[in-house]
Amino acid sequence: MTYLVGEPLDFAADSLAGFVSAHSDLVQAVHGGVVRADASPRGEVAVVVGGGSGHYPAFCGWVGPGMAHGSVCGNIFASPSDSQVVSVARAADNGGGVLLLFGNYAGDCLQFGKGADVLNAEGIDTRVETITDDVASRPVEKWTERRGIAGDFFVVKVAGAAAAAGRDLDAVVEATRRANAATRTLGIAFDAPTLPGAPEPLFTVPEGHYELGLGVHGEPGLSSHPLNGVDEIARTLVDGVLAERPAGARRVGVLVNGLGCTKYEEMFVLYGRVARLLEAAGLEIVAPIVDEQVTSLDMAGVSLSVVFLDDELEELLLAPALTPAFTRGAVEHAGPRRELAAEASAELAAGSPESAAQGARIAEVVELMARTAAEDSDFLGRLDSIAGDGDHGQGMVLGSRAAARAASAAVAAGAGAATVMRQAGLAWAEGAGGTSGALWGRALEAVGAALSDETAADAATVIAAVAAGAESVPANGGAQPGDKTMVDATTPFAASLRAAGDDLPGAFSAAAAAATAGAEATADLVARKGRATTHGDASLGHPDPGAVSFARHMTRIAEQLAGEI
Repeated sequence: MTYLVGEPLDFAADSLAGFVSAHSDLVQAVHGGVVRADASPRGEVAVVVGGGSGHYPAFCGWVGPGMAHGSVCGNIFASPSDSQVVSVARAADNGGGVLLLFGNYAGDCLQFGKGADVLNAEGIDTRVETITDDVASRPVEKWTERRGIAGDFFVVKVAGAAAAAGRDLDAVVEATRRANAATRTLGIAFDAPTLPGAPEPLFTVPEGHYELGLGVHGEPGLSSHPLNGVDEIARTLVDGVLAERPAGARRVGVLVNGLGCTKYEEMFVLYGRVARLLEAAGLEIVAPIVDEQVTSLDMAGVSLSVVFLDDELEELLLAPALTPAFTRGAVEHAGPRRELAAEASAELAAGSPESAAQGARIAEVVELMARTAAEDSDFLGRLDSIAGDGDHGQGMVLGSRAAARAASAAVAAGAGAATVMRQAGLAWAEGAGGTSGALWGRALEAVGAALSDETAADAATVIAAVAAGAESVPANGGAQPGDKTMVDATTPFAASLRAAGDDLPGAFSAAAAAATAGAEATADLVARKGRATTHGDASLGHPDPGAVSFARHMTRIAEQLAGEI
């Protein structure tokens, strides 16, 4: 468990603040993460990495000369928001374009992709590349769909070295892709991590066993095996990463990576055996690393990553780097401290008295959602831990809490209904991050887009606006009914609203019932979308947490509209 915790929901922010204070010679804080403290050469490609917190040194620990120029830092096990991606990338940009680099997870793809769209529209040439090294998560014929775990380190190292060598954006992307295609990782878990402040771990490993094919977001492994000693584990890991050895490969970079609780002496014991097996396979090991580079809070476990090297990849892997978590060779500070422009806060325009009064009622609904999320947090976290990472409850709390604060501030500024809802949506996406945060945030924004700051909406307009918000979920997330996602609740909810008249309480009550039925029906489905897909039938018999949380929120709103609360 985590012992040194203030407010659990602030753990990621508190940790990041302490990290910046400890390494102020190398990094400085910006909204959404960190960038290098020193200025980089003008025209150098900026490599911006990121993802959820809880994986230190990934990703902020890799910021510095020779590696990343910035890191976007989400909440624990949750992707950052697109606005955070944009903020860090703007601050890191040197005029040579930006490479956004992250592990292949749905929330990260959604948020970094949206951030790239914004940056490109601003004239900052931005590319997106995902890391897909985990051999356990997809078969070889689907390797581009694999998730990114500890092999992230090798790919980021190569990308940063290519940028430091003065290569243009196309060339940096090409080197990054080659490093990713050459990297393979397999990991095991002896015990699960515990979210900060939580009373129990996210899953349980049977006594005397280990789980093979772990994820680094607190997901259980894909299969359980008897713990028969380090020799068998070394053989399992080596066989797993060498199963896809390219023809002619003779040299490898090696990372034996600790997941947070398995410490260095044990990793050295494992590495000795791994080295002998790799050498017996005819491979020369180049600059091995035995260290914690991609952790999972306090998970007990270890992973083995190899990158199959050619001359170019070896040169980039061995190039100098100076970061808080990894140093190689001699690196001089690149120049004077980077000067960062302060971000301006947009002023909210006042709405008409009628629309402002409706905005105040909307803020009350958003506040109800924040209370509902807090009440449901532990339940949703346990449900999410069955085949996911257990963070859905805290994500809903973080998103709704931020939305409630933003809605309240907008009301205080006299904003109309459209602006209040839009501000709530932006804040939800920012506060929660992850796939769920993005979808909830954009749904609220879609509702706001159908309202007005000039006039108060009638019941029919409100019903249509809320239906549009629910319909934005599959449009933005890409899931369809039957995929076992939030969409299985939002689709029947929207259909029910569209079929309703102009009785707002009655329409909402019927639609909430439809959402609840849709959520309950997901217990009979196997996940076809999102992180739970990796675990096959593990979620069968349990409803989808995203669908459940949506249905519970809509039920509470229906009760408020009916005067029951």
